[in-house]
Amino acid sequence: MTRKRSGYGFCAFAAFIVTAFVLAAINPAFAAERKSIRWAVSSTGSYGYKVAASVARMIEDALGGEYTVTVNPYPSTTAAMKSTMNGEGEISYSADVGMTPLYEGSGAFKDFKPTVSKIVHTWYAYPMESFMAVYAPKGDQFKSWGDFSGKPVFFTPAGYMNWLNFARVFKALGYEFKHVQISEASQSDALQADTILGAVAYTTAGVSLPSYWRETELRIPLKIINPSDEEVKKLTAANLTPVEIDPAKAFSKDVGVPKILGVPLLFSYNARPDMPEDVIYKILSALYKERDNLAKAEPGFVPLAKDFVGMQVTGIQANPHIPVHAGLAKFLKEHNAWNDKWTVAK
Repeated sequence: MTRKRSGYGFCAFAAFIVTAFVLAAINPAFAAERKSIRWAVSSTGSYGYKVAASVARMIEDALGGEYTVTVNPYPSTTAAMKSTMNGEGEISYSADVGMTPLYEGSGAFKDFKPTVSKIVHTWYAYPMESFMAVYAPKGDQFKSWGDFSGKPVFFTPAGYMNWLNFARVFKALGYEFKHVQISEASQSDALQADTILGAVAYTTAGVSLPSYWRETELRIPLKIINPSDEEVKKLTAANLTPVEIDPAKAFSKDVGVPKILGVPLLFSYNARPDMPEDVIYKILSALYKERDNLAKAEPGFVPLAKDFVGMQVTGIQANPHIPVHAGLAKFLKEHNAWNDKWTVAK
């Protein structure tokens, strides 16, 4: 009886060893078969990086574990866009203000020819608002945005979408755009030392500051400089109407104004057309399903949660001549929000 049990135990142990070796052989092969989705975003201190990192696991789950999502930071949003279009990523951080010059072939995209293809409308995620800030003890020197024309300003890192936003703002106002490139970490020191006279700040959905601006407001006192009434009229005529932001919701300290006037832009994560339709559709469907939970975890997603479908429509309407990814087209048709005047990307 003892021998039989011993024999049975040995066989069971041998079977376990064989199974373990088989699984060990299978798992690496299975892992190797997982496809990759590389999200090209702006620097690690940016809001774009934070958002992509926060939804990466959700996207993997929505795709049934078939894909591995990695978030790859770049010095600027423009660099992330170019990298994706050259085949070094599958989805890129972008914004409506970045898609316009891409398809015009102007600005940073002049003479740019992607080695794979241009990105197209895919997912519009949240609004941002750009405005001007100065070192508070010197705040009385500035009455409007015209006081920064031709003066050294850090308009956020060059190539950021808020940088492009203020470039179009200054163009609309007829002002000289004189950008001084510094590191985000040195912003407070540069403001105090007059290396720069102003710095462009931005919020997401009127409430969330990027991490480097949070550090700046904790280090030095700030004053927000709003556009004058005449500047607001000119911006409104150029379809760049400023929106009101409650400073108490964005900043932890007084910034010298009862309300902030910021010029809005709409941020996105856009893919090339060769990303499979069903992959983008599943990603959008998962984000739509979890929209309320996204808003609870991050206030910047509140507008998305309120009108997920409407935000996609607004993003497309800002550049209606740009093709729409087939996955987004399917999603919008399912929600009766597709416009037959739009083009599905091929």
